Amino acid sequence: MRTALVYHEEMTAARLLWEDPECEIERPERLTAALERLQQGGLEQRCLQLAAREASEAELGLVHSPEYVSLLRGTQALSTEELQALSGQYDAVYFHPSTFHCARLAAGAALQLVDAVLTGSAHNGLALVRPPGHHSQRAAANGFCVFNNVAIAAKHAQQKHGLQRILIVDWDVHHGQGIQYIFEDDPSVLYFSWHRYEHGCFWPYLRESDADAVGLGQGRGFTVNLPWNQDLTQRLGILRGRCRPRLSASPTSRSCCSALESIQSVRAAQAPHWTSLQQQGPAPLLDPRTCSPEGRRPPVLPGGPEFKAAEAQTSAVLRSLLDQPHLYPTPPVRTAAALTAQDAALVLPPDVLRQEGSAPQEETQAWARLHEALAEDTAFIALGKVLHLLNGILDGQVSGGIATTPAAAATLEVAIRRGLSHRAQRVLCVAAGQLDRPPDLASDGRNLWLNIRGKEAAALSTFHVSVPLPGTTGGFLSCILALVLPLAYGFQPDLVLVALGPAHGLQDPQAALLAALLRGPAGGRILVLVEQESTSQLAGVLARVLHGEAPPSLGPFSVASPEDLQALIRLRGQLEAQWKMLQVAAPS
Repeated sequence: MRTALVYHEEMTAARLLWEDPECEIERPERLTAALERLQQGGLEQRCLQLAAREASEAELGLVHSPEYVSLLRGTQALSTEELQALSGQYDAVYFHPSTFHCARLAAGAALQLVDAVLTGSAHNGLALVRPPGHHSQRAAANGFCVFNNVAIAAKHAQQKHGLQRILIVDWDVHHGQGIQYIFEDDPSVLYFSWHRYEHGCFWPYLRESDADAVGLGQGRGFTVNLPWNQDLTQRLGILRGRCRPRLSASPTSRSCCSALESIQSVRAAQAPHWTSLQQQGPAPLLDPRTCSPEGRRPPVLPGGPEFKAAEAQTSAVLRSLLDQPHLYPTPPVRTAAALTAQDAALVLPPDVLRQEGSAPQEETQAWARLHEALAEDTAFIALGKVLHLLNGILDGQVSGGIATTPAAAATLEVAIRRGLSHRAQRVLCVAAGQLDRPPDLASDGRNLWLNIRGKEAAALSTFHVSVPLPGTTGGFLSCILALVLPLAYGFQPDLVLVALGPAHGLQDPQAALLAALLRGPAGGRILVLVEQESTSQLAGVLARVLHGEAPPSLGPFSVASPEDLQALIRLRGQLEAQWKMLQVAAPS
């Protein structure tokens, strides 16, 4: 199972043939620069490479009208003057004699990628395409877009592969109104767009780009717009490879107030359609003195000096991000598993290294003295393997891994102390089950201990939090998304340790989702410890998730109980003063 890369050099053929400042940014270098970056990083050769094919006219007809496809076919024979005249009939569009061919390749690339993933020849993939597509509509080009590549791919996935529900996530500086129009009354496609809006003063200047545009008819609630009203490009450093995300910006800054205002507008608009949002309780009020309309920036109009300055700033920030070195270079081993003899028959994904080595005997003996439980033969052997794997993670030789042990609590304490004594400045520990925080562990802010399935919801200290395991999918998701992840990203750990101890109570899909989400805060440097009493099936699921596969489904959504919600709300209230990521409103 590999990552597919779909590309075709002929998509660079179309170019602007006349002077047009608005359209000159849409040039072949937009595509070749992306490919060059993949080549420089050694990523292209690691992918399953596919040459894009042209989408057939029947496939284009899944979204576009026959008359529009015919019009575009005819551009191949037009003169430059005729192309310019036709281009002028659309907003921010230019045509070239090669446009029809390039646009069919772009749409075909998306179709190939869907086929590769859904037939199992690739696990996931990336299509480098030009022209783009998310602005184009059934019978109109718009915003450099000719055929709506993603919409065509979604329709194709439904018709050819029988998919029932499709999520489209559109993260772009501009709103993809073309996709929205195509699926706005279709409940089988959930369209989520995160875009710059500037209160309607940023292209494409559409009222329906705002948060209260939620779809039509049966599709109400299946269009989700998150409109950004400040330019927050500088906060997108997490896009850079394996860099550790730093998301602890001050919640009192104006840009953060604007973001909170947008998010709360989306919650208010979508809550009638989504039970999970109704479960979260009312959104807190923002301080009107810092987030009022009077404090908003003036409109940013195209072509003006502020528009050009903003675009230049965005380009400069993105260039600086691309030029930054990786904080964590890609390790030689992506995922490793240190298993005991009892788990020797466990089938692992082919690319997961089954680690056979152990730490030196003297090192293992020194750490084993911390606990009597580690002196037993099987626990001692497992500890040696865990230390060897942990050293590989800390030294940058292994990205992350999983280990089984008959003594999870004792091994976890060793892992924490070893991490803090060797390269890691901050260690996040997420413990599930009957695992207590070592009483003599230093409370110096270098270790954050989160215990899931504690006796009660309690903030025992700033860096020691206990929360019961919710009994529903809604409660579990609320706990992870509204508490565990904000604390994890706010702590900014160098190493994440996840321990599943005796009677941890997590279902396999829950444990897999938890591990998958916790790969992010430390740039993939994660070690999962599993008590040997757990099934070997769980160890296999976790190994696949740590290697990048999607976690299993949690199953049907069930709402959180009032008791779980109240416990979560109380716990967040206890911690908000110390953790900025939990502060969801500006102070009054």
